Amino acid sequence: MENLGLVGFTGAGANRLFSALTGLPVPSEYEAAVGIASLPDERLLRLSEAAQSKKTVAAGFELVHLALPPGSKPGEGLGAKFLGSLRNCDAILIVLRAFADGGVVPDPEGDLAALELELVLADIASVEQRITRQRRAAKSGDKEILAEVEVLEKANALLSDGTPIRRGSFSAEELARLAPVFLITTKPLLIVANTGEELVTDAPLPADDELLAVPIDIEAEIAACAPDDRAEMRESYGLGPSALDSVAQAAYQMLGRRTFFTTGEDESRAWTFRAGAKAPSARA
Repeated sequence: MENLGLVGFTGAGANRLFSALTGLPVPSEYEAAVGIASLPDERLLRLSEAAQSKKTVAAGFELVHLALPPGSKPGEGLGAKFLGSLRNCDAILIVLRAFADGGVVPDPEGDLAALELELVLADIASVEQRITRQRRAAKSGDKEILAEVEVLEKANALLSDGTPIRRGSFSAEELARLAPVFLITTKPLLIVANTGEELVTDAPLPADDELLAVPIDIEAEIAACAPDDRAEMRESYGLGPSALDSVAQAAYQMLGRRTFFTTGEDESRAWTFRAGAKAPSARA
């Protein structure tokens, strides 16, 4: 099962978002946790209702709450253990604080820039280490190694300008040559701007990548209620469709997963397959 690494600086609310999406208790900001986030899907519910299924099983994905060093702030380093955990994730969800806290003005753009710089620096170190080794190996004249060195040098130049790899122009073949380096900035990125207890934010938001503004505190409160009470709660807050549902659906799509359904009296189930997979492998 693909996993999504959930990241947020101190006070951003990543731990509360983890709890709201997985239904698990809120972990400490400095505590690693793993859970399954279910994918809400009205189509599955309609199928289950029509078939009067005894059981309904939604699709989902693994959500990993990554533990930053205690008191982590932008620009203060992320630590080797955290970076190692991030390399093992298939995609990244970053939570940015977009609400005032004790008079402190939020700076989601600055926080994202600081975090991305840390990831870029980590990737530069990995690329430079690989280039040194492969340049020596390339003296043999091996065409594959020479091609890898060329791509590594291209990646190093982009990273040295402070730009993540995903914002560069790399072909699928070039990215495949970079795969052995386990670069962090090649990973798909979803950004959640936490508006706290407000429905909107006045803070300038990053313009790049996919971004969703979410009042995490309100959504977490609603998610903790009994399912039958949630619609009334949403109405009392003047909310439309669940922002948590939007986050789960965006994450699922970003992970390259798609869904098909089976239904019957015993069970209606959403099955997960990789986008572009042919029918035999999807049913495997």
